[in-house]
Amino acid sequence: QLQLVESGGGLVQPGGSLRLSCVASGFHLDAYAVGWFRQAPGKEREGVSCVSRSGGSSHYADSVKGRFAISRDNFGTAYLQMNNLKPEDTGIYYCAAGPYPGLFEVGYDYWGQGIQVTVSS
Repeated sequence: QLQLVESGGGLVQPGGSLRLSCVASGFHLDAYAVGWFRQAPGKEREGVSCVSRSGGSSHYADSVKGRFAISRDNFGTAYLQMNNLKPEDTGIYYCAAGPYPGLFEVGYDYWGQGIQVTVSS
């Protein structure tokens, strides 16, 4: 079964940090670009960050620039380091894999089930 699995979410206070991880099952994540998306309650899913297959190119939504960092290692895991978290960062976070990086959902072939991130005092 081809799937992505996210981990590392949870509850954190404003100003805190979390690191999300994304691993693939049934295929090699190394062969794909990776994107992170999120969906806040009552809102549409939006692109947060993406990274190329090589890891040499990355992009961020304006709302997270300077606070979030996307990366990937050589063992098939992608990460989203989230610092200085704000209540508006609350939502379900999804990782996705596809041939090209981008902050739009179109073009991604595989999606994870999502993981909850809650930023609250």
